[in-house]
Amino acid sequence: MSDEFSAFDIPVDRAGTGSVKWARCAGRDVLPMWVADMDFRSPEPIIAALHRRVEHGVFGYSMAHAGVAGAVCGYLRRVHGVEIEPSWIVWLPGMVVGLAQSACLAGEPGDAIMTFTPVYPPFLKVHRDAGRELIAVPLGAEGGRHTFDFEAMEQALTPRTRLVMLCSPHNPVGRVWTRAELEKLADFCVRHDLLLVSDEIHCDLLLEPQAAPHTTALKLDSLRSRAITLMAASKTYNVPGLGLCFAIIPDEQLRRRFVLTKNTFVAEISPLSFHATRAAFDECDDWRRSLCRYLRRNRDTIAAILAARAPQVKMPHIEATYLAWLDVRALGLEQPVAHFEAHGLALSNGADFGAPGFVRLNFGCPLARVEEGLARFVRAL
Repeated sequence: MSDEFSAFDIPVDRAGTGSVKWARCAGRDVLPMWVADMDFRSPEPIIAALHRRVEHGVFGYSMAHAGVAGAVCGYLRRVHGVEIEPSWIVWLPGMVVGLAQSACLAGEPGDAIMTFTPVYPPFLKVHRDAGRELIAVPLGAEGGRHTFDFEAMEQALTPRTRLVMLCSPHNPVGRVWTRAELEKLADFCVRHDLLLVSDEIHCDLLLEPQAAPHTTALKLDSLRSRAITLMAASKTYNVPGLGLCFAIIPDEQLRRRFVLTKNTFVAEISPLSFHATRAAFDECDDWRRSLCRYLRRNRDTIAAILAARAPQVKMPHIEATYLAWLDVRALGLEQPVAHFEAHGLALSNGADFGAPGFVRLNFGCPLARVEEGLARFVRAL
Protein backbone atom coordinates (compact mmCIF):
# COMPACT_ATOMS: atom_id res chain seq x y z
CA MET A 1 0.00 0.00 0.00
CA SER A 2 1.44 3.36 -1.05
CA ASP A 3 1.73 5.91 1.76
CA GLU A 4 0.35 8.50 -0.65
CA PHE A 5 -2.75 6.42 -1.23
CA SER A 6 -3.24 4.95 2.26
CA ALA A 7 -5.93 7.45 3.29
CA PHE A 8 -7.94 6.71 0.14
CA ASP A 9 -7.70 2.95 0.63
CA ILE A 10 -9.45 3.13 4.01
CA PRO A 11 -13.16 2.23 3.68
CA VAL A 12 -15.57 4.64 5.36
CA ASP A 13 -18.88 3.27 6.67
CA ARG A 14 -21.54 5.73 5.53
CA ALA A 15 -24.55 3.70 6.71
CA GLY A 16 -26.87 5.63 8.99
CA THR A 17 -25.42 9.03 8.07
CA GLY A 18 -28.31 10.12 5.86
CA SER A 19 -26.25 9.53 2.72
CA VAL A 20 -28.44 9.73 -0.39
CA LYS A 21 -26.02 7.46 -2.18
CA TRP A 22 -26.08 4.69 0.42
CA ALA A 23 -29.67 5.00 1.68
CA ARG A 24 -30.97 3.81 -1.69
CA CYS A 25 -29.32 0.44 -1.06
CA ALA A 26 -29.93 0.16 2.70
CA GLY A 27 -30.73 -3.34 3.90
CA ARG A 28 -29.78 -4.96 0.59
CA ASP A 29 -26.60 -6.47 -0.80
CA VAL A 30 -26.29 -3.71 -3.38
CA LEU A 31 -23.14 -1.66 -3.83
CA PRO A 32 -23.94 2.01 -4.54
CA MET A 33 -21.82 3.43 -7.36
CA TRP A 34 -24.26 5.97 -8.70
CA VAL A 35 -24.73 9.54 -7.39
CA ALA A 36 -21.65 11.79 -7.73
CA ASP A 37 -20.12 12.07 -4.31
CA MET A 38 -17.04 10.17 -3.17
CA ASP A 39 -16.62 7.66 -0.36
CA PHE A 40 -13.43 9.32 0.90
CA ARG A 41 -13.07 11.48 4.00
CA SER A 42 -12.56 15.12 3.16
CA PRO A 43 -9.04 16.51 3.70
CA GLU A 44 -8.06 17.07 7.33
CA PRO A 45 -7.66 20.87 6.95
CA ILE A 46 -11.32 21.10 5.96
CA ILE A 47 -12.43 18.94 8.88
CA ALA A 48 -10.32 21.04 11.26
CA ALA A 49 -11.78 24.29 9.87
CA LEU A 50 -15.30 22.96 10.37
CA HIS A 51 -14.51 21.95 13.95
CA ARG A 52 -13.26 25.45 14.71
CA ARG A 53 -16.41 26.99 13.28
CA VAL A 54 -18.70 24.56 15.11
CA GLU A 55 -17.00 25.29 18.42
CA HIS A 56 -18.08 28.92 18.08
CA GLY A 57 -21.61 27.63 18.62
CA VAL A 58 -23.66 30.29 16.78
CA PHE A 59 -24.95 29.53 13.29
CA GLY A 60 -26.85 32.59 12.15
CA TYR A 61 -27.43 33.88 8.65
CA SER A 62 -24.00 34.12 7.07
CA MET A 63 -22.00 35.81 4.36
CA ALA A 64 -18.51 35.07 3.12
CA HIS A 65 -16.08 35.81 5.92
CA ALA A 66 -12.75 37.55 5.43
CA GLY A 67 -10.41 35.28 3.53
CA VAL A 68 -12.85 33.25 1.43
CA ALA A 69 -12.77 35.48 -1.64
CA GLY A 70 -9.00 35.77 -1.27
CA ALA A 71 -8.73 31.98 -1.18
CA VAL A 72 -10.73 31.71 -4.41
CA CYS A 73 -8.64 34.40 -6.13
CA GLY A 74 -5.40 32.79 -4.96
CA TYR A 75 -6.53 29.35 -6.08
CA LEU A 76 -7.47 30.57 -9.56
CA ARG A 77 -4.15 32.37 -9.91
CA ARG A 78 -2.10 29.42 -8.62
CA VAL A 79 -3.95 26.49 -10.21
CA HIS A 80 -5.57 27.94 -13.33
CA GLY A 81 -3.36 30.90 -14.13
CA VAL A 82 -6.10 33.53 -14.18
CA GLU A 83 -6.50 36.78 -12.29
CA ILE A 84 -9.95 37.76 -11.07
CA GLU A 85 -11.34 40.51 -8.87
CA PRO A 86 -13.16 39.55 -5.64
CA SER A 87 -16.09 41.70 -6.81
CA TRP A 88 -16.66 39.30 -9.71
CA ILE A 89 -17.67 36.48 -7.32
CA VAL A 90 -21.35 35.76 -6.62
CA TRP A 91 -21.90 33.18 -3.86
CA LEU A 92 -24.60 30.54 -4.41
CA PRO A 93 -25.98 27.60 -2.43
CA GLY A 94 -25.29 25.14 -5.25
CA MET A 95 -24.33 24.58 -8.87
CA VAL A 96 -27.87 23.87 -10.08
CA VAL A 97 -28.95 27.22 -8.65
CA GLY A 98 -26.34 28.88 -10.86
CA LEU A 99 -27.65 27.04 -13.93
CA ALA A 100 -31.22 28.02 -13.06
CA GLN A 101 -30.34 31.69 -12.56
CA SER A 102 -28.47 31.73 -15.85
CA ALA A 103 -31.52 30.29 -17.60
CA CYS A 104 -33.71 33.00 -16.08
CA LEU A 105 -31.55 35.87 -17.29
CA ALA A 106 -31.19 34.53 -20.83
CA GLY A 107 -33.63 36.56 -22.89
CA GLU A 108 -37.35 36.29 -22.26
CA PRO A 109 -39.84 33.45 -21.69
CA GLY A 110 -40.11 31.49 -24.90
CA ASP A 111 -36.46 32.05 -25.84
CA ALA A 112 -34.14 29.05 -26.19
CA ILE A 113 -31.12 27.53 -24.44
CA MET A 114 -28.67 25.20 -26.17
CA THR A 115 -26.75 22.38 -24.52
CA PHE A 116 -24.96 19.19 -25.57
CA THR A 117 -26.08 15.65 -24.79
CA PRO A 118 -25.50 13.40 -22.99
CA VAL A 119 -25.18 15.74 -20.04
CA TYR A 120 -25.69 16.12 -16.29
CA PRO A 121 -29.51 15.88 -15.89
CA PRO A 122 -30.23 19.40 -14.50
CA PHE A 123 -28.96 20.82 -17.82
CA LEU A 124 -32.03 19.20 -19.37
CA LYS A 125 -34.46 20.60 -16.79
CA VAL A 126 -33.60 24.13 -15.63
CA HIS A 127 -35.13 25.72 -18.73
CA ARG A 128 -38.61 24.67 -17.61
CA ASP A 129 -38.95 26.87 -14.54
CA ALA A 130 -37.47 29.75 -16.55
CA GLY A 131 -40.08 29.32 -19.27
CA ARG A 132 -37.40 28.74 -21.90
CA GLU A 133 -37.13 26.17 -24.67
CA LEU A 134 -34.31 23.61 -24.76
CA ILE A 135 -32.18 22.83 -27.81
CA ALA A 136 -30.28 19.60 -27.07
CA VAL A 137 -27.52 18.96 -29.61
CA PRO A 138 -25.84 15.55 -29.41
CA LEU A 139 -22.07 15.61 -29.01
CA GLY A 140 -20.18 14.49 -32.08
CA ALA A 141 -17.24 12.12 -32.25
CA GLU A 142 -13.81 12.42 -33.82
CA GLY A 143 -11.32 9.61 -33.55
CA GLY A 144 -13.46 7.93 -30.88
CA ARG A 145 -13.53 11.09 -28.72
CA HIS A 146 -16.60 13.15 -27.96
CA THR A 147 -16.47 16.69 -29.29
CA PHE A 148 -18.78 19.51 -30.35
CA ASP A 149 -20.74 19.04 -33.58
CA PHE A 150 -20.63 22.62 -34.86
CA GLU A 151 -22.53 21.79 -38.04
CA ALA A 152 -25.40 20.36 -36.00
CA MET A 153 -25.23 23.37 -33.66
CA GLU A 154 -25.60 25.79 -36.57
CA GLN A 155 -28.54 23.83 -37.91
CA ALA A 156 -30.27 23.65 -34.50
CA LEU A 157 -29.80 27.35 -33.75
CA THR A 158 -32.95 29.49 -33.85
CA PRO A 159 -33.42 33.29 -33.85
CA ARG A 160 -34.59 32.98 -30.24
CA THR A 161 -31.52 31.13 -28.93
CA ARG A 162 -29.94 33.18 -26.15
CA LEU A 163 -27.67 30.92 -24.06
CA VAL A 164 -25.27 27.98 -24.34
CA MET A 165 -24.89 25.75 -21.26
CA LEU A 166 -21.54 23.98 -21.16
CA CYS A 167 -20.28 21.25 -18.84
CA SER A 168 -16.48 21.61 -18.64
CA PRO A 169 -14.94 19.11 -17.95
CA HIS A 170 -17.87 17.12 -19.17
CA ASN A 171 -20.12 14.98 -17.01
CA PRO A 172 -20.72 12.16 -17.95
CA VAL A 173 -18.34 11.55 -20.89
CA GLY A 174 -15.20 12.66 -19.02
CA ARG A 175 -13.82 14.98 -21.71
CA VAL A 176 -11.55 17.90 -20.90
CA TRP A 177 -12.22 20.30 -23.75
CA THR A 178 -9.09 21.58 -25.48
CA ARG A 179 -8.43 25.29 -25.74
CA ALA A 180 -8.97 25.05 -29.51
CA GLU A 181 -12.41 23.48 -29.02
CA LEU A 182 -13.38 26.14 -26.49
CA GLU A 183 -12.15 28.97 -28.68
CA LYS A 184 -14.27 27.65 -31.53
CA LEU A 185 -17.25 27.49 -29.15
CA ALA A 186 -16.50 31.05 -28.02
CA ASP A 187 -16.50 32.18 -31.65
CA PHE A 188 -19.89 30.47 -32.11
CA CYS A 189 -21.27 32.38 -29.11
CA VAL A 190 -19.89 35.73 -30.27
CA ARG A 191 -21.12 35.33 -33.87
CA HIS A 192 -24.63 34.50 -32.69
CA ASP A 193 -24.69 36.89 -29.71
CA LEU A 194 -25.12 34.12 -27.15
CA LEU A 195 -24.32 34.05 -23.45
CA LEU A 196 -22.30 31.12 -22.13
CA VAL A 197 -22.64 29.49 -18.72
CA SER A 198 -19.71 27.15 -18.06
CA ASP A 199 -20.17 24.59 -15.28
CA GLU A 200 -16.60 23.88 -14.18
CA ILE A 201 -17.37 22.04 -10.95
CA HIS A 202 -15.11 19.11 -12.00
CA CYS A 203 -12.22 21.28 -13.23
CA ASP A 204 -9.78 20.11 -10.55
CA LEU A 205 -10.45 16.40 -10.98
CA LEU A 206 -7.97 16.07 -13.83
CA LEU A 207 -6.67 12.56 -14.36
CA GLU A 208 -4.07 13.61 -16.96
CA PRO A 209 -3.24 17.23 -16.11
CA GLN A 210 -0.29 17.41 -18.52
CA ALA A 211 -1.92 15.72 -21.51
CA ALA A 212 -5.41 17.12 -20.90
CA PRO A 213 -5.21 20.41 -18.95
CA HIS A 214 -8.35 22.35 -18.15
CA THR A 215 -8.96 25.69 -19.87
CA THR A 216 -11.41 27.77 -17.89
CA ALA A 217 -13.84 30.04 -19.73
CA LEU A 218 -12.23 32.87 -17.77
CA LYS A 219 -9.21 32.58 -20.09
CA LEU A 220 -11.24 33.26 -23.23
CA ASP A 221 -11.06 37.02 -23.72
CA SER A 222 -13.80 37.06 -26.36
CA LEU A 223 -16.26 35.81 -23.73
CA ARG A 224 -15.37 38.39 -21.09
CA SER A 225 -18.69 40.25 -21.47
CA ARG A 226 -20.91 37.22 -22.01
CA ALA A 227 -19.67 34.38 -19.74
CA ILE A 228 -20.79 33.06 -16.36
CA THR A 229 -18.29 30.58 -14.93
CA LEU A 230 -19.51 28.29 -12.15
CA MET A 231 -17.04 26.61 -9.78
CA ALA A 232 -17.03 25.00 -6.34
CA ALA A 233 -14.86 23.04 -3.95
CA SER A 234 -17.66 20.53 -3.55
CA LYS A 235 -16.76 17.70 -5.95
CA THR A 236 -12.98 17.78 -5.63
CA TYR A 237 -12.88 17.92 -1.83
CA ASN A 238 -16.04 15.84 -1.25
CA VAL A 239 -18.14 18.51 0.49
CA PRO A 240 -21.19 18.74 -1.83
CA GLY A 241 -23.59 18.37 1.08
CA LEU A 242 -22.39 21.70 2.50
CA GLY A 243 -23.91 23.49 -0.46
CA LEU A 244 -21.67 26.24 -1.80
CA CYS A 245 -20.88 27.27 -5.36
CA PHE A 246 -19.70 30.54 -6.80
CA ALA A 247 -20.30 32.28 -10.11
CA ILE A 248 -17.48 34.38 -11.53
CA ILE A 249 -18.86 37.11 -13.79
CA PRO A 250 -16.36 39.72 -14.99
CA ASP A 251 -18.93 41.93 -16.74
CA GLU A 252 -20.62 44.26 -14.25
CA GLN A 253 -23.92 44.56 -16.14
CA LEU A 254 -24.23 40.80 -16.63
CA ARG A 255 -23.32 40.24 -12.98
CA ARG A 256 -26.03 42.67 -11.85
CA ARG A 257 -28.63 40.90 -13.98
CA PHE A 258 -27.51 37.53 -12.58
CA VAL A 259 -27.82 38.76 -8.98
CA LEU A 260 -31.31 40.13 -9.65
CA THR A 261 -32.53 36.69 -10.75
CA LYS A 262 -31.99 35.42 -7.20
CA ASN A 263 -35.23 37.19 -6.26
CA THR A 264 -36.69 35.36 -3.25
CA PHE A 265 -36.29 31.69 -4.19
CA VAL A 266 -32.56 31.19 -3.59
CA ALA A 267 -31.73 29.68 -0.21
CA GLU A 268 -29.36 31.10 2.38
CA ILE A 269 -25.84 29.68 2.41
CA SER A 270 -24.58 27.57 5.31
CA PRO A 271 -21.92 29.28 7.45
CA LEU A 272 -19.95 26.02 7.46
CA SER A 273 -19.60 25.96 3.69
CA PHE A 274 -17.57 29.16 3.55
CA HIS A 275 -15.02 27.77 6.01
CA ALA A 276 -14.75 24.49 4.12
CA THR A 277 -14.19 26.34 0.85
CA ARG A 278 -11.50 28.59 2.31
CA ALA A 279 -9.61 25.60 3.74
CA ALA A 280 -9.96 23.61 0.50
CA PHE A 281 -8.44 26.28 -1.68
CA ASP A 282 -5.79 27.48 0.77
CA GLU A 283 -4.54 24.23 2.33
CA CYS A 284 -5.35 21.15 0.27
CA ASP A 285 -3.34 21.26 -2.98
CA ASP A 286 -1.24 18.19 -2.10
CA TRP A 287 -4.35 16.20 -1.13
CA ARG A 288 -6.01 17.11 -4.43
CA ARG A 289 -3.02 15.98 -6.48
CA SER A 290 -2.87 12.65 -4.63
CA LEU A 291 -6.61 12.17 -5.08
CA CYS A 292 -6.32 12.64 -8.85
CA ARG A 293 -3.50 10.11 -9.06
CA TYR A 294 -5.61 7.63 -7.08
CA LEU A 295 -8.63 8.20 -9.31
CA ARG A 296 -6.47 7.69 -12.39
CA ARG A 297 -5.47 4.27 -11.04
CA ASN A 298 -9.13 3.44 -10.43
CA ARG A 299 -10.01 4.49 -13.99
CA ASP A 300 -7.22 2.37 -15.44
CA THR A 301 -8.39 -0.60 -13.38
CA ILE A 302 -11.90 -0.29 -14.80
CA ALA A 303 -10.61 0.03 -18.36
CA ALA A 304 -8.43 -3.08 -17.97
CA ILE A 305 -11.22 -5.19 -16.47
CA LEU A 306 -13.72 -4.18 -19.16
CA ALA A 307 -11.22 -4.89 -21.95
CA ALA A 308 -10.43 -8.32 -20.55
CA ARG A 309 -13.83 -9.48 -19.31
CA ALA A 310 -16.52 -7.34 -20.96
CA PRO A 311 -15.20 -6.14 -24.33
CA GLN A 312 -18.74 -5.59 -25.59
CA VAL A 313 -19.11 -2.74 -23.06
CA LYS A 314 -17.48 0.46 -24.31
CA MET A 315 -16.09 3.28 -22.15
CA PRO A 316 -14.63 6.49 -23.57
CA HIS A 317 -11.25 7.56 -22.30
CA ILE A 318 -12.02 9.45 -19.08
CA GLU A 319 -9.76 12.52 -18.81
CA ALA A 320 -11.45 14.04 -15.74
CA THR A 321 -14.03 13.35 -13.00
CA TYR A 322 -14.50 10.09 -11.12
CA LEU A 323 -17.34 8.96 -13.36
CA ALA A 324 -17.18 6.15 -15.94
CA TRP A 325 -19.61 6.41 -18.85
CA LEU A 326 -20.46 2.91 -20.04
CA ASP A 327 -22.18 2.01 -23.31
CA VAL A 328 -24.12 -1.19 -22.57
CA ARG A 329 -26.37 -1.12 -25.65
CA ALA A 330 -24.69 -4.24 -27.04
CA LEU A 331 -26.09 -6.20 -24.11
CA GLY A 332 -29.66 -5.70 -25.32
CA LEU A 333 -30.99 -4.90 -21.84
CA GLU A 334 -34.46 -3.38 -21.68
CA GLN A 335 -33.78 -1.79 -18.27
CA PRO A 336 -29.99 -1.68 -17.72
CA VAL A 337 -30.08 -0.01 -14.29
CA ALA A 338 -32.67 -2.44 -12.95
CA HIS A 339 -30.69 -5.36 -14.36
CA PHE A 340 -27.43 -4.37 -12.66
CA GLU A 341 -29.18 -3.49 -9.41
CA ALA A 342 -30.73 -6.96 -9.37
CA HIS A 343 -27.15 -8.24 -9.51
CA GLY A 344 -25.97 -6.11 -6.60
CA LEU A 345 -24.76 -2.89 -8.26
CA ALA A 346 -26.50 0.51 -8.26
CA LEU A 347 -25.59 2.73 -11.22
CA SER A 348 -26.91 5.98 -12.70
CA ASN A 349 -29.33 5.71 -15.61
CA GLY A 350 -28.03 7.04 -18.91
CA ALA A 351 -31.58 7.92 -19.94
CA ASP A 352 -31.53 10.71 -17.33
CA PHE A 353 -28.55 12.21 -19.20
CA GLY A 354 -30.34 11.96 -22.55
CA ALA A 355 -28.69 8.65 -23.53
CA PRO A 356 -30.76 5.47 -23.02
CA GLY A 357 -28.65 2.32 -23.15
CA PHE A 358 -25.81 3.84 -21.11
CA VAL A 359 -25.01 3.72 -17.40
CA ARG A 360 -22.69 5.86 -15.27
CA LEU A 361 -20.43 4.29 -12.64
CA ASN A 362 -18.88 6.34 -9.82
CA PHE A 363 -15.31 5.23 -9.08
CA GLY A 364 -14.65 7.82 -6.37
CA CYS A 365 -14.09 5.14 -3.72
CA PRO A 366 -11.37 2.79 -2.47
CA LEU A 367 -9.79 0.59 -5.14
CA ALA A 368 -11.05 -2.55 -3.41
CA ARG A 369 -14.62 -1.27 -3.79
CA VAL A 370 -14.02 -0.50 -7.47
CA GLU A 371 -12.81 -4.07 -7.98
CA GLU A 372 -15.83 -5.49 -6.13
CA GLY A 373 -18.17 -3.31 -8.19
CA LEU A 374 -16.60 -4.45 -11.45
CA ALA A 375 -16.79 -8.08 -10.31
CA ARG A 376 -20.54 -7.62 -9.80
CA PHE A 377 -20.83 -5.83 -13.13
CA VAL A 378 -19.15 -8.72 -14.95
CA ARG A 379 -21.25 -11.32 -13.12
CA ALA A 380 -24.37 -9.48 -14.26
CA LEU A 381 -23.34 -10.14 -17.85
